[in-house]
Amino acid sequence: MGSNDDLASWLDLSLVPGLGPRTYRALLSAFGLPDRIRAASRSQLARVIPDSIAGKILDDTRAPQVAAALEWAAQAGKSIVTLADPDYPPQLLQIPDPPVLLYVIGDMRLLGSSSVAIVGSRNATQQGVTNAERFARSLSDSGLTVVSGLALGIDAAAHRGGIAGKSSTIAVLGCGADIVYPMGNEPLYAQIAESGAIVSEFPLGAPPTRENFPRRNRLISGFARGCLVIEAALASGSLITAKLAAEQGREVFAIPGSIHSPLSRGCHALIKQGAKLVESAQDVLEELGLHASVPAPNLSGPPGGLLQHMGYDPCTVDSLVQRTGLTAESISAMLLTLELDGKVSSLPGGTYQRNS
Repeated sequence: MGSNDDLASWLDLSLVPGLGPRTYRALLSAFGLPDRIRAASRSQLARVIPDSIAGKILDDTRAPQVAAALEWAAQAGKSIVTLADPDYPPQLLQIPDPPVLLYVIGDMRLLGSSSVAIVGSRNATQQGVTNAERFARSLSDSGLTVVSGLALGIDAAAHRGGIAGKSSTIAVLGCGADIVYPMGNEPLYAQIAESGAIVSEFPLGAPPTRENFPRRNRLISGFARGCLVIEAALASGSLITAKLAAEQGREVFAIPGSIHSPLSRGCHALIKQGAKLVESAQDVLEELGLHASVPAPNLSGPPGGLLQHMGYDPCTVDSLVQRTGLTAESISAMLLTLELDGKVSSLPGGTYQRNS
């Protein structure tokens, strides 16, 4: 921003009770920048917004909150970005209801990067968690920043995979950027703040209330070129995110699962509605017009390659170590690439099976 006074005006209006993004933008359209809105009379404001909200704009009770936010933004690695800022994420300008300002911790450059959203169940299976982390790692290595909501289960796994890859991750919160929720993700929050970006449109100190999460979900999908759903029940916030993604013109992807699993039903419903069925990270990349940068596995060591040593029965990493003489780390890396290429499937119990 040009000055602290400018930012203070943006912050002050954002803290007015009942003044949501839509109403705020209506005022900006009518009056211009926030300092002009604050200089308008109550009767002038009431021509654009309800009189009750106009009255709240003119009171002076928000000064301590504004001062605290400015002090927070002055710290290293913390920023507040407004609609008038050149660093405002251009992809959010394309959605119907962009936030007027964003609180950001971490790498600001990620906000304008090419990205993919990965969401799913908080109560994910181990297979779902593994899929989320592996897909996120591959997509991150291929140039896509991974966006998710820092929830337990699939979200957390997606963030871990994104950080492990080249393009890192963005966590969009349903509370203030200074609030860690859920508390169980505190170490992951710290890691993302250090190596990725944490983003919220809610004021500092805002608690994670139920009504905040649909607003958060529109930003998860809004940041991304596409949204991948991994394990979701029929009544799931992940399906809300997928619906928002479709409405925003983003691609929607879903990983199928067992017909007997409740956590597969949401994904199957999305596929029936037109979401792209995904079996590998390459499927996502091809749909987005990108190419994988994950190197092909080096199979020159074992004669005939790793697939030959796998056979067609399920096998473990340990058994492949014995058959090939390679290290467990080398085998795991090869299996990951083969799985992302659709040549190998991971099964419950840490086993793998050749697909063809």
